[in-house]
Amino acid sequence: MKLRRAESQLTKRGPADYFTGTVWIDEITTGGEISTTKIVRVAFEPGARTAWHTHPHGQMLHILSGLGRVQRAGERAITVHPGDTVWFEPGERHWHGAAPQTAMTHLAVQQADALGSTATWFEPVSDADYLQSGS
Repeated sequence: MKLRRAESQLTKRGPADYFTGTVWIDEITTGGEISTTKIVRVAFEPGARTAWHTHPHGQMLHILSGLGRVQRAGERAITVHPGDTVWFEPGERHWHGAAPQTAMTHLAVQQADALGSTATWFEPVSDADYLQSGS
C-alpha cells in the first residue's frame, strides 16, 4: 500500500503555455509513480481554458463543480455540468475550461505513452472559438 498525504501535495498554477486565464492543478497521480495513469483535479476560474491539445490514449473528464465548456475540433462548444463525464478519443484535438462567468472544476484522467507524455499541446483557443454559445 502507498499513501500520499494531502498536505504533501502542492497545488500548482497551470502554465501559461497550456492555459488561458487562471487555472489551479492538484496532481492525484503523476503517471509513473504507481502506474502510467495520470489523474489531476483542475480548477478553472471563470473564462479560463486549456489550449488545443490531444492525448495519445484519450482523456476522461469528470465535472465536479461549476459550469464548463468542452469542444472538439470542427464542432461547436458544449456546456458541461457537475456530474457530466466527457471522453475524448486518442488523438482527438480538443479543449476544455470554465464558462465565461462561472468557475469549473473537473478530474482529468489520461494514460502516459511509452515516453511518459500524456498530451501534445497546440495553440491557445481563440476568443471566437471560446465565446461560441455552448449547447
